[in-house]
Amino acid sequence: MDTIFALASARGRAGVAVVRISGPEARAAAENLAGALPWPGRSLRKLRSGGDVLDEALVLTFAAGGSFTGEEVAELHLHGSPAVVSAVLRVLGTLPGLRAATAGEFTQRAFLAGRLDLAQVEALADLIDAETERQRVQAMRALAGALGKRAEDWRRDLVRAAALIEATIDFADEDVPEDVSPEVATLLGTVLRDLRRESAGVAAAERVRDGFEVAILGAPNVGKSTLLNALAGREAAITSEVAGTTRDVIEVQMELSGLPVTLLDTAGLREGGDQVERIGMERARARAALADLRVHLVEPGGVPAEELREGDLVVTGKADRGGAPGLAVSGLTGEGLDALIAEIVARLEPLAQGSGVASRARHRAAMDRAADALDDVIEGLDRMGQTPDLLAHRLREAILALDELVGRVDVEQVLDEVFASFCIGK
Repeated sequence: MDTIFALASARGRAGVAVVRISGPEARAAAENLAGALPWPGRSLRKLRSGGDVLDEALVLTFAAGGSFTGEEVAELHLHGSPAVVSAVLRVLGTLPGLRAATAGEFTQRAFLAGRLDLAQVEALADLIDAETERQRVQAMRALAGALGKRAEDWRRDLVRAAALIEATIDFADEDVPEDVSPEVATLLGTVLRDLRRESAGVAAAERVRDGFEVAILGAPNVGKSTLLNALAGREAAITSEVAGTTRDVIEVQMELSGLPVTLLDTAGLREGGDQVERIGMERARARAALADLRVHLVEPGGVPAEELREGDLVVTGKADRGGAPGLAVSGLTGEGLDALIAEIVARLEPLAQGSGVASRARHRAAMDRAADALDDVIEGLDRMGQTPDLLAHRLREAILALDELVGRVDVEQVLDEVFASFCIGK
């Protein structure tokens, strides 16, 4: 393979910037700048090009098999000046056998070297993007290989079941168990239950990764934007005495007790209004219909502006103007905000509890294909004497689906899509 290099830390000015070099020429490239290096090891060196000193850097070196990519790797921990980084990258680009890395290429090499399976690659992307504690925990669990380990357990049981079925085909006249159906049924039933349960948890895991949406609904001037600003801790939405000020859906992302939440401030709902305001109200209703939780803000003694559905939360606004029964808040004084946040978290928490180690639609599709194949096999076990080859074929399809889950088979289109989601340097 080519030797590749790239900035592995975020772009822009920082205290430290990390340039990674990976491949067969990594040692030669690093020593071209830093002189002879311990390999593996670490040392503080001046980086030179010709007679010029580019920077003084901490140089980390990794032997093949002991690095992220599985190849020989050198990391140059530079002072985080854009000028320093540009100078070092420019010099590396002139060295023979080196080229700039493409998006996700370091991670792709880790996958090809067997350092990560495909589910772990996706988990690494999730960990990089994690903004809340719940997202971090979920990504770390997947990065540790939880889904791959589970898939391997399922695969082992399916291979055992396949061997039993194949034995009835290939060695029908030999000394093999006359009826393998009970053991096959037990193996397949256990795997099928696990697959269905894990598939059902993908939706919850996706919400943890992508965030929950909470829509604030209500009539004009009921205080929706003021409440949004109070929850966000900043002036995210314009507030005004004029009805219809909010014309479009305003989004604010925040963390509530470790959960990623996007608050949606919507246009005030009422009869009439001009054409632009009516479009805003249509968008508000459409977006709120897809939200995980709808918070209806009402005037003291008022009623919701939109028909309630199961799970909706009704909150009385403008609590600073006087007492109100039930949950009441004031965006101006902050009264009742803690109680509202606690109630929102209590409503969302059950939606996150069902998450498993699978977190993507691709995972669900692979597990569902495997489960459907197992359904067919289990249903046909009582006819195994007539169609063992058909059952064996469907069982092989289930095993193939699990192999696709962790990237064990040729899934070029999936690989291209996964690695393209990474930035340069990962």
